[in-house]
Amino acid sequence: MQSDRSSFSPSWALQGAEPLGVWRQLSYILDMKHLNRRHFLFLAGVTPLTAWAEGASPFEPVPAVDVSEADLIFVRRPVVVFADTPNDPAFIRQMELLARYFHELEQRDVILITDTDPAARSELRQRLRPRGFSLVLMDKDWSSTIRKPLPWDGREVVNAIDKMPITRSESLEKSPAGR
Repeated sequence: MQSDRSSFSPSWALQGAEPLGVWRQLSYILDMKHLNRRHFLFLAGVTPLTAWAEGASPFEPVPAVDVSEADLIFVRRPVVVFADTPNDPAFIRQMELLARYFHELEQRDVILITDTDPAARSELRQRLRPRGFSLVLMDKDWSSTIRKPLPWDGREVVNAIDKMPITRSESLEKSPAGR
């Protein structure tokens, strides 16, 4: 099937000149059916985004035994999830609810800490003394702000973090016009 390229081809394509770079494939793209051309252009636009996303560091939970308060005080905002075992249904549900909001948590300087081994007696477990499952939200000064005995939706966690005093002062510093 011969397509009429003259209606939407640049002048160099009609004269037979060979362009440089991506434009060499223009005749192939123009000969595609309309639907196929859309898919190609969509993939061409998404490919740079996926390459960028692969280079980004993933936001992942950190075990409590690997965390030192002295290194992270006033740097990161801890959200601690305690359970007596990693198979606790409440712990599994909480991690699923938070996984949807990893990007928002990362933007708010959150470090997600998990502690599922009571026998390890981590520093945070000794300090906060949870009983069974517990979700603890802390501010950047590592003072315990909110404790929840049941899983909490990630959106509610993000909203609670946004209401914390240090977070409010940080947002005012970033955009002083909001005063």
